[in-house]
Amino acid sequence: MALAFDDFGRPFIIIKEQAQKTRLRGLDAQKANISAGKAVARILRTSLGPKGMDKMLQSPDGEVTITNDGATILEQMDVDNQIAKLMVELSRSQDYEIGDGTTGVVVLAGALLEQAERLLERGIHPIRVAEGYEMASRIAFENLERISQKFDFEPSNLEPLIQTCMTTLSSKIVSRCKRFLAEIAVKAVIAVADLERRDVNLDLIKVEGKVGGKLEDTELIYGIAVDKDMSHPQMPKQIADAKIAILTCPFEPPKPKTKHKVDIDTVEKFQTLSLQERKYFDDMVQKCKDVGATLVICQWGFDDEANHLLMHRNLPAVRWVGGVELELIAIATGGRIVPRFQELTPEKLGKAGLVREKSFGTTKDRMLYIEHCANSRAVTIFIRGGNKMMVEETKRSIHDALCVARNLIRNKSIVYGGGSAEISCSIAVEAAADRYPGVEQYAIRSFADALDSIPMALAENSGLQPIETLSAVKSQQIKENNPYCGIDCNDIGTNDMREQNVFETLIGKQQQILLATQVVKMILKIDDVISPSEY
Repeated sequence: MALAFDDFGRPFIIIKEQAQKTRLRGLDAQKANISAGKAVARILRTSLGPKGMDKMLQSPDGEVTITNDGATILEQMDVDNQIAKLMVELSRSQDYEIGDGTTGVVVLAGALLEQAERLLERGIHPIRVAEGYEMASRIAFENLERISQKFDFEPSNLEPLIQTCMTTLSSKIVSRCKRFLAEIAVKAVIAVADLERRDVNLDLIKVEGKVGGKLEDTELIYGIAVDKDMSHPQMPKQIADAKIAILTCPFEPPKPKTKHKVDIDTVEKFQTLSLQERKYFDDMVQKCKDVGATLVICQWGFDDEANHLLMHRNLPAVRWVGGVELELIAIATGGRIVPRFQELTPEKLGKAGLVREKSFGTTKDRMLYIEHCANSRAVTIFIRGGNKMMVEETKRSIHDALCVARNLIRNKSIVYGGGSAEISCSIAVEAAADRYPGVEQYAIRSFADALDSIPMALAENSGLQPIETLSAVKSQQIKENNPYCGIDCNDIGTNDMREQNVFETLIGKQQQILLATQVVKMILKIDDVISPSEY
């Protein structure tokens, strides 16, 4: 980009291929950016809260997704505008870090942009607005710390964890089974959690789904479920006290790495070759038998010859098991993955109390359950549902619940939901605005108004009068000095969220406010947009 001067000495910018570019500057650029951000937030606004609506998205190849998970909606939407892409990344980073609150964070960012637009129209400089927002977000952050409550749970008393997971699940399609699914999620997390280090590795929880049955048939398996069956129909369907050989080498004769061809010109040579092949298979099967294996799980396939031999030697086998599943099976059974038959030893076998094949319905669908493992640190949540969309949405809901349980084990603080935390922060930020003498106090007040947009959206989506409901709850909070009053979305008859048992994690709420403020500051600082013009 170069600067040139016209006859009157006024500078103008020369851009390469200027005719093919469009340029927005100053307030126009900021307004265009803000309206793009608001458009994305408006889409998600209606899917906030327990009475939020779902969105139906169709991919280019005709696949349909029905969901109200903010991150999934934005991932599936084909967004073209760069500012809208920032909003998509905002919800994605909330999803990666916290796993829940992906809709709320975008709605909050949209409200902050809306308030910023009014301030810009009044002539306040965008940097001053951004600084005011930064101050306000710190006040809100500290207020959340103050109103949060710690709770202790024991492996014997998981009720607080279950209640918090139920709050997450109540806004999903699966809300009718929320208690049941929350219990499954919490038990799964506790099974794999390292409570001393306060850490949870969610990779050890495998979420598997199969169409058919009903949502209530969902189960937690203390072990691994693999979507495979025994390689031969006559192999035993149930093996107790199984010793499992986990192999990544194929059951077939070795092939030279170089290009080769075998010339066979007589019957004898052919017979010698087939005998030699059979001997290879014999040796392989014998090696597995010698180390005491009672089940072979192989990453590759094996041909009918090997299958027939395994069947005759009473050695059940499973083939074509994926790499991730092999790793989980190895973790669960305490076995080692063996890359060559020569390295197979009794110490490398995994142990499981029961391996069984389970068939579903009238179809020939079968799955392999590996249960009562030596190390029960790997579990599977097996989801059933009436159709594929239901199973997929349940998987997403379970993922949110697992993330919430993990966050609570990491940090035991909670705040109350139903918009109560946002209203409390809004009151605190509004009160603090008077302490700042500069123009920033306008931005701080606007931040307080933006925080009100979340409870307002909750009330609106629940079919209540938004402004009336919000002002009533806000005055109740101030009058009673009770930061736990929120929107009564489910018409239970009380505004106190402690009685309704609506909890959210403290770190999730704090992350929402910080992330939304960061993105809005970034958008406000852009004052020049140069983009290739569309043909």
